[in-house]
Amino acid sequence: MDAQAPQYIFDAAEKPSLPLHEVPLVVATEETVKGYGCLVDDPDAFEIEIVQWPAQGWRKVDAGTGDEAGYVEGIFHGNWKGDVLYGSNEAVKGHYVLGWSQDPQQASAEAATGPRDKVLLWHMNYHPDGGQLFFPLDKKPFVVPVALPGDNLTPEKVIALWCDGAKGLYIHPNIWHEGIFPAEDNQRFLDRQGRVHARVSCDIGAEFGVYLSVPLCRS
Repeated sequence: MDAQAPQYIFDAAEKPSLPLHEVPLVVATEETVKGYGCLVDDPDAFEIEIVQWPAQGWRKVDAGTGDEAGYVEGIFHGNWKGDVLYGSNEAVKGHYVLGWSQDPQQASAEAATGPRDKVLLWHMNYHPDGGQLFFPLDKKPFVVPVALPGDNLTPEKVIALWCDGAKGLYIHPNIWHEGIFPAEDNQRFLDRQGRVHARVSCDIGAEFGVYLSVPLCRS
C-alpha cells in the first residue's frame, strides 16, 4: 500500500488537538453553487460529467474514447456515533471518519459529549475523472464543504454549502469536497460518480495545522 494514501478509519484520539479555522456557511441556491456545480430536482433525469482520459504526450486521445467507463451509484450514509461522524459510500465501497463535533482528543464514539452543531474536518479530496451527485433520500438538511479546483488548496478557500434537503447537490469534476454532513443523526443519499473513482486528497490537519470548523446549522 502507498504510504501516502490516507487512512480513513481510525480512532479520533489518534488525531492531535489543533486550532480551528472557521468555514463560512453559505445557503445553497442556483446562484451560490455556480462554479461548484448545480442543484438537482430529479436524479433520474440528470447525467454527471465524465472526463476523458488525459493524453500521455502530444498525440491526442481518439474522439469518443477514454470516457466510456460511465458511472457507479449507491447509497451514501452519514451517521453520527457520539461525537464522531462516520460516512460509508456503497457506490465505491468506502468507509470514512469524516470528522468530529468536539476536539478529537476528547471526542467519544459512544455518546455525544456536547452539541453537534459543527464538524471538525480533517480531510478533503477531489475527483478528476468525473462529477458527483448527492441526492437526499430523507429530504432533510445537509452540508457539503467545497472549494474550487486547483492543487493549491488553503483553508481560506473552503466554503460550506447548506442545502435544505428539497434538492440534490451536484459538484463538477475537480471540485474539492468531503462527504455529506447530515444535520441530524443519520441520513441517506443517492450517490452517483465516475466509475474510475480517481481521488486526490489533502490532509488538512497535517498540511495546514488546523481543522476546518464546518457549521451545520443556519444562525
